[in-house]
Amino acid sequence: MNIPLVDLGAQYERIQHEMEPALAAVLQRSQFIGGEPVACFEKQFAAYCSAAYCVGVGNGTDALFLTLKALGIGAGHEVVVPATSFVATAEAVSMAGARPVFADVHPETYTLDPRAVEPCITPRTRALLPVHLYGCPADMDALAEIARRHGLHLIQDAAQAHGAAVNGNPIANYGTCCYSFYPGKNLGAYGDAGAVVTNDEALAVMVRKWANHGRIAKYDHEFPAVNSRLDGLQAAVLSVKLRHLESWTRAREQAAQHYDHLLANIPAIRRPLVPSGRRHVFHLYALQCEKRDGLRQFLSDRGVRTGIHYPTALPFLPAYADSGHAPGDFPVAFQLQNTTLSLPMFPELTQAQQQYIAESITLWPDQ
Repeated sequence: MNIPLVDLGAQYERIQHEMEPALAAVLQRSQFIGGEPVACFEKQFAAYCSAAYCVGVGNGTDALFLTLKALGIGAGHEVVVPATSFVATAEAVSMAGARPVFADVHPETYTLDPRAVEPCITPRTRALLPVHLYGCPADMDALAEIARRHGLHLIQDAAQAHGAAVNGNPIANYGTCCYSFYPGKNLGAYGDAGAVVTNDEALAVMVRKWANHGRIAKYDHEFPAVNSRLDGLQAAVLSVKLRHLESWTRAREQAAQHYDHLLANIPAIRRPLVPSGRRHVFHLYALQCEKRDGLRQFLSDRGVRTGIHYPTALPFLPAYADSGHAPGDFPVAFQLQNTTLSLPMFPELTQAQQQYIAESITLWPDQ
């Protein structure tokens, strides 16, 4: 049996009858930049997130960068980010001219550990940037309290967390969220796309200006900015998929529960934890295994594709080598880079496929 890590082909087969006319409508009207498709999606996604405003942008990295710029964060400032994430989290801070300050992650949720945040805060700190890693919300109540106490902005990297919630509250209730719609995401475009979701009207207006050459009106350029706009075709794709997002998320949750059941009695692995009160939307089902590389090769030999998210913690990447950090500075993040393994996860994943994956892990001889 061959099982991919993600199966976008299976998804397309189910929505092809909706997708083709939606794309044709954009082509027929030549609404390639802005216009009704973008405005429609922005309204729909803001409502889905229970937020007032959504600004479509070019990609998830830009969503973070534009938010930082719109908040006036730049040279001479610092932003606290988790040591475990995709590079874009720290990269956006660097692009804005500020300095990413790394804090270790929680050993059970792999998200920004509030206990590690406080020592990182200095007079130069302007924001906390938690990542809802793999779809699991960070400890937003604790982080929001830290941000409030120190007068800091709270910017959420929600690239993997479409639909995530804390105690029934959408994560946008805690502050501005930056989303990626990279094709493999829970809500994915057919190319790059992203969005900033917020309840702050002034911030939404400023993000829109930063994303569109420093303007709202066509030639009313208030300041030099960038070009990072959601295009009409991607907006149409996202509007079609958004109608299915909640059912797809429930399918991911059910698949995660089935994995939990199948893998419960395998001592060589540790299953992901879902903290009480948090809705984990399972962009990834990431387990821990001390002999990760051997298990990954064994599964590959049996046709099961897996992923490593992420093989190098952010402080140890060449891009941030000048920070001079040692493994002991971030013991949890350092361990995770050697033990994390992502199993196949997508809404169309069948129980038969999951059974095969679990049986394969059970058969792994090096446990």
